[in-house]
Amino acid sequence: MTVVFTARDQVAVERRSVPEPAAGQVLVRALASLVSTGTECIVLQSNFEPDTGWASWGRFPFLPGYSMVGRVLAVGPGTSRLRVGQRVVARRPHQQYFTAPDDLLEVPEGISDRDASWFAIASIVQNAVRRARIEMGEVVAVVGAGILGQLAMQYSLLAGASRVVGLDIASSRLALAGRYGATDTLEVPVAEAEAAVRDLTAGRMADVVFDATGGAAVFGPALRLCRRLGRFVLLGDTGHPSQQCLSHEVMRRGITITAAHDTHPPKEGNEYYFWSHRNMQSLFFRFVQQDRLRVAPLTTHVVSPLEAPHVYADLLERRGDYLGVVFDWGACGGAQD
Repeated sequence: MTVVFTARDQVAVERRSVPEPAAGQVLVRALASLVSTGTECIVLQSNFEPDTGWASWGRFPFLPGYSMVGRVLAVGPGTSRLRVGQRVVARRPHQQYFTAPDDLLEVPEGISDRDASWFAIASIVQNAVRRARIEMGEVVAVVGAGILGQLAMQYSLLAGASRVVGLDIASSRLALAGRYGATDTLEVPVAEAEAAVRDLTAGRMADVVFDATGGAAVFGPALRLCRRLGRFVLLGDTGHPSQQCLSHEVMRRGITITAAHDTHPPKEGNEYYFWSHRNMQSLFFRFVQQDRLRVAPLTTHVVSPLEAPHVYADLLERRGDYLGVVFDWGACGGAQD
């Protein structure tokens, strides 16, 4: 079974054949996959401008998803690195079976399938926090308490921030943020948040601001939360960049704006830059094992992939009621489709 966006606002679950693994490949059966709610809803609605990277990538029919946990069912000729029965993670769409190179990262013991399915989102956010270059004791503000924002808050504390302010208009999301990442929460529109952040920081404002929303209208007001010579990190990738308008705050306060995208880290780490995708994902697993990073409470919905059309329709209608959405592939049975 494979989840497919067949057209705008149209979702299907299709039977698709999967080839046997060739040399250097493995056949994997899916266990759990995390829905990237922001990215996938943007593509499903074609909510982007025609001259963006979104337009060249998000074409129908589209296979959504990129954060999969599975178990190795078979190995191809000459494949010795992975063994049948091992759990692995893969940047693959939401599909029940798939073949992949045998260099997949193994899931350590003691980490659940659901938690492991956060590995790709976690490395995306970890890259953004590294790009922010947070120093010990700094104040961080995170605009948007969705899955990106929740992880940005937790990683910021791990990076040394003394205060992490989470901003959103959804009280349920802020409640989770307050338990697992934010030292302070503000349930207020970002356009009205400057005075509150000023009060919390005794007039200093934030050393680092993350825009984790992907909403073009957030960009300008969020800049006002930065201190003089502060740093602003674009973590959410909007589909409408022409609507992101610089304010006079950039020049007046000398703000440095940094973009953090999943394509920036190297595939393999080296002596110049160690933090490749693989190394960041391994660190994510270590933090989860140490109970220093908590994603289990962020998984609010576990659903069958067979319910994908209903789930996406509901996400489009009331996304604020959802946070982490995990497809449980055990609900599809064992027949290879």
